[in-house]
Amino acid sequence: MKRATSLLFLILFSTVQAQNSLPQDYFNNPLDIPIVLAGTFGELRSNHFHSGLDIKTQQREGLEVKASAPGYISRINIQHYGYGKALYIQHSNGYTTVYGHLQKLAPKIKEYLRKQQYATESYEIELFPEPGELAVEQGELIAFSGNTGGSGGPHLHFEIRDGSQRPMNAQMFGLEVPDSRSPLIEGVFAYPLGEDAHVNNSQERQKLSLIPLNDGTYTVNQVEACGEIGFGISTVDQLDGAYNHNGVFRIEASLNSDQIFEIDFDKFSFAETRYLNQLIDYEYYENNKKRVQKLFRTPNNPLSIYGKLSAEGKLNVKDSLDYQYTIRVTDFKGNEKLVRIPIKGQISDQIIKKENKKTDYLASASKGLSAKGEKIDVYIPGGSLYEDAYLDINFMGDTVQVHKDEIPVHKNFTIGFDVSKYRAEEREQLFIARISNYGRPSYSSTYKKGNRFTTGTRTFGKYTLVKDSIAPKVSPVNFYDGQWISSNETLKVKISDDLSGIDAFRATVNGKFILMEYEYKNNTLTHYFSDDVLTETENNLKVIVTDNVGNTTTYTAKFFTK
Repeated sequence: MKRATSLLFLILFSTVQAQNSLPQDYFNNPLDIPIVLAGTFGELRSNHFHSGLDIKTQQREGLEVKASAPGYISRINIQHYGYGKALYIQHSNGYTTVYGHLQKLAPKIKEYLRKQQYATESYEIELFPEPGELAVEQGELIAFSGNTGGSGGPHLHFEIRDGSQRPMNAQMFGLEVPDSRSPLIEGVFAYPLGEDAHVNNSQERQKLSLIPLNDGTYTVNQVEACGEIGFGISTVDQLDGAYNHNGVFRIEASLNSDQIFEIDFDKFSFAETRYLNQLIDYEYYENNKKRVQKLFRTPNNPLSIYGKLSAEGKLNVKDSLDYQYTIRVTDFKGNEKLVRIPIKGQISDQIIKKENKKTDYLASASKGLSAKGEKIDVYIPGGSLYEDAYLDINFMGDTVQVHKDEIPVHKNFTIGFDVSKYRAEEREQLFIARISNYGRPSYSSTYKKGNRFTTGTRTFGKYTLVKDSIAPKVSPVNFYDGQWISSNETLKVKISDDLSGIDAFRATVNGKFILMEYEYKNNTLTHYFSDDVLTETENNLKVIVTDNVGNTTTYTAKFFTK
């Protein structure tokens, strides 16, 4: 008990020390409501770590977003996906704060943005104002919270980045986030790693049954193992005031009281974020939709989140010896959960062998691989895979199955199709699609050059040629043709495409470009009359929408305003 108390003190002390080296009273809460989180820093997401705090906005949009500290708007990034409408503030101490998924910007920033959007005739735009153009004071209104971009619900995405634009855990800067609950342990796994290693008479991954104890810790039934093994854990945190399953702050592992593994979610770089797929058990996630963090480092894994590592976090279990392996999971507030795993070294002579299926295609982590069918070819360049792997690649007419999405891919590989058998007009409507497990095709960026189509992708699976001959649909939302709409604040049009997807759109009134904001989650284009670009009573609207293979729909309507 004394040792456990000492360890907890050291953890808290090291966290406080790290915090004290950072400004603790410089950044304020960017909202006028207490911070309740929907997402924590470093949280495990698809192919990346979450780079900020997702602050709940009470299930609504339009809350005032304030500058967390004085500085100037250094970047404005407006996009359909990702952060949606986002602002970046550069501060005099070298840090940058980021505010994402915004509904709309404060008047002076909006005016600056609109001028540039109309000049370029584009909704999506990235701007870098000069230091003196858009200065802001701490607490100054800069925007209103929203749900734009890749947001799954109303909230504010807030980041603090260092001078190298590496995202840092904003809680380390003194922002108060109530959290009195310990992390949740959802599963613990054992992995035989060495060629002759085994766990519980098997060379396959083993899920261990968690046994809760009265003191709040967990144990498991004694693990019988031999050789080089490792462990993994599925764990989340729940903070006060929310039911979201969030990421934890620190995971440590010790063997016989000696620490052999540590990861800390305090800072990372965007260049390394995709290596998350080496931290997790990717195959298990794709098949079970639960992320298991491996408590050992695998090859080709440069993640900077690792702290102390002994033998890469792996255990060498010897016959007839006993071991005690302990996992400690901690959230930012120091709440913790422990799992103790007793291990007995024991050689088994009745081992369930791991299935190592060999195919005609051995993909090397360092060298390229080419595979060719009659009309389709696949090229996987060196550096695409983290580890060597045998791949199932099958060619079937206009379709190729490139393994299953159970192996993470770091760099794009290329799939090429010979389309010479199709007429020129047919080729215009063809695209390369990835087929989901439910049989639904989705557009994969298709590059066309003569009789050859190619796509670059980082996802294994089934790919085929699909024809899209149906143009997008366009329909009015808050008006009809010939209507007086003087009381409207907006002009809304719904656009959709059922196959290859929307590629581009353009709207004009009386031949003059008007800005329309695209919200892909509800397929809506919105023009705000407050832009003051419409000056006539009779207005002829034209909206041209094009899908990813070039099918185009032109919608026209007339409306009247005073």
